[in-house]
Amino acid sequence: MSDLTPRTGGAAARTDADNRYKAVQHKLKMLGNALDLAGGELEVLFRSMRANATRTEGLAVDIANAELDAKFVEMTNQVSLALGGAAVEVKKLYESAEEVSGLAQEARRTHARLYEGLDTVRSGRRERTPKPGFFTG
Repeated sequence: MSDLTPRTGGAAARTDADNRYKAVQHKLKMLGNALDLAGGELEVLFRSMRANATRTEGLAVDIANAELDAKFVEMTNQVSLALGGAAVEVKKLYESAEEVSGLAQEARRTHARLYEGLDTVRSGRRERTPKPGFFTG
């Protein structure tokens, strides 16, 4: 049985139609945090699967040395190969999560660079300002 347990109510990155500056910054931060959390869990899963694949390969050798039926050796080898292949795919998923997390952080910085000044001006006014696109119509 696995030591991994599913998490509920984690840092899921929820979306809605709120596109105000601070809301977008929050969503990008939550996305990055969720991906970092997933990346950490995927790394643990990868190491566990790789270790299990190695142990299963050793078990196949032990079964062969015990001169059990060859079909058991073959089945155990197949399990070892499947675990090793799955571990490789989990590592790819981990690397993708790390990459997307970095891109989310970069998007957050770019968004701040482009829109933080405008948000500061708009937030500091007592008067309401026109919605974006008002002057282009």
